[in-house]
Amino acid sequence: MRARKADRHLPACVYHKHGAYWFVKKGKWQRLADNLPDALQAYALLASPTPGTGMADLIDKALAHMAKDLAPNTLKQYRLAAKRLKDILAEFAPEQVKPKHIAAIKAELSDTPNMANRILSFLRSVFQFAVEWQIVDSNPCIGIKRHRETQRDRYITDSEFYAIRAAAKPWLVPIIDTAYLTGQRINDVLNILLSDISEDGITFKQQKTGNKLLVRMTPDIERAIEAAKATRAKSRVASLYLFAARAGKPRDYRTVRDNWESACATAGITDAHLHDLRAKSLTDTDRQGNNAQLLGGHTDRRTTQIYIRLRDTPTAEPPTLPEKKAQKTTG
Repeated sequence: MRARKADRHLPACVYHKHGAYWFVKKGKWQRLADNLPDALQAYALLASPTPGTGMADLIDKALAHMAKDLAPNTLKQYRLAAKRLKDILAEFAPEQVKPKHIAAIKAELSDTPNMANRILSFLRSVFQFAVEWQIVDSNPCIGIKRHRETQRDRYITDSEFYAIRAAAKPWLVPIIDTAYLTGQRINDVLNILLSDISEDGITFKQQKTGNKLLVRMTPDIERAIEAAKATRAKSRVASLYLFAARAGKPRDYRTVRDNWESACATAGITDAHLHDLRAKSLTDTDRQGNNAQLLGGHTDRRTTQIYIRLRDTPTAEPPTLPEKKAQKTTG
């Protein structure tokens, strides 16, 4: 499309001719109004997406198709991304979204690069469906680079671990122990069923990967399980879940996270996330000579190595001072 030589103050496809303003598209001229304010109001009605054809509708439709294949935590993140994008792109139809708009969204969210990348990934998937459904001809997200994310390298030391554990509520201690001893993601730990526990160990179906894994029973894990069951018996909770607050439901992640943060504050430990328990577990597993990749459920050994290396600071041996040699005397 050639750049305008006149009327550059007017929106795309709007022209002033013969004393009136016109909307021109695909060779068809549609009269808007004689004056600019009325013309812009009429243009806004024409340019806005009709019900069922806007970005909000596309986002909802695409999310519904994705939902059945997503892990609960990923689905939760995508729903937050969908809400944010529907606000940002409220006035857009799918075919109106261009790479420059995606770049603008990326720039707008640059203060939170990790969240921005999740939103951009979700939007790319939305437009993949739009291309497949022949709503748009191409995906405007292609060619837009992700933000560079800062990788977390926090390692909870043994002394910090025991300080947090000592400050935690009695029902939280078995969760902390089980999360560390099994090396699994916290949501997988909270969703352990009593039927998942056997003499051989605890069987996990990892929500993120869908992989099935048996973590072998050890005396430490057995003690954590017994402590969890004792907490259930004391509170008289009947549930299929090992960590249950009420009948039929596992402990809520938010409640566990809030109580973890409270324990950290009481212990005077800063910048220790609940998810750092998994990092500590895999790092310690590797240090002890066991298979951290298998425990973590990573399909690629390099993922595990990067994960561990960020938290495992190499220790170098310094030299000793050289011995002073006796000076020879002449006489």
